[in-house]
Amino acid sequence: MKTILFSLVLFLITFSAFSQSEKYSSTMKDRVAAVDTTNSVSGLNELAAAFERIADAEKNQWHPYYYAAYTKVLTGYLMMDGGMNGGLASTLDPIADKAEQLLNKSEALSKDNSEIFIVKKMIASLRMMADPMSRYMQYGPVAAEALETAKRLNSENPRIYLLLGQDKFYTPEQFGGSKSEAKKLFEYALQKFDAFNPKHSLDPAWGRTTTQYFLSQTK
Repeated sequence: MKTILFSLVLFLITFSAFSQSEKYSSTMKDRVAAVDTTNSVSGLNELAAAFERIADAEKNQWHPYYYAAYTKVLTGYLMMDGGMNGGLASTLDPIADKAEQLLNKSEALSKDNSEIFIVKKMIASLRMMADPMSRYMQYGPVAAEALETAKRLNSENPRIYLLLGQDKFYTPEQFGGSKSEAKKLFEYALQKFDAFNPKHSLDPAWGRTTTQYFLSQTK
């Protein structure tokens, strides 16, 4: 009788854990899919908040905090609205601060993760673009170091070459920018996307569409 009761309890515990895991995966997949189709600040803020709630509930999963940070930093890029002439520190710094806070929690759960350093680069770039003239020397090296670390950890990560290409695309030629060099990097990024095989269904897969867009702008 004791054996039967023990087996029943063990089954219920296992079933409950499995159900929670399935619910977590399903909830995350729906929201991860929404990241690529959400193009408004309000929509991205809602996604970031949703990811953060999931992260706080799960506590031992790095993906929700990662996506919360990523979607948060995307709101900053949207709020620039194409302008990089400075004067946006009061608007963008709080966004970068929040994204960094979330990303630090993700990194605590997943050390030496190339994807996390990709977002670190994006955060540093956001801080720099808030006031490029006065902040380039401070945050430019931070962004470059984060991207170099991402490359060292996983040189096959296609998002590395997307971000490198964007840097070349937006940087004036007198400061090292080049549309032709950007084109090569975007083409290389697409090759990496073709070969990229995520280890987990929730691992980042964003960037292909963005790469294709920028490549079209270099022709």
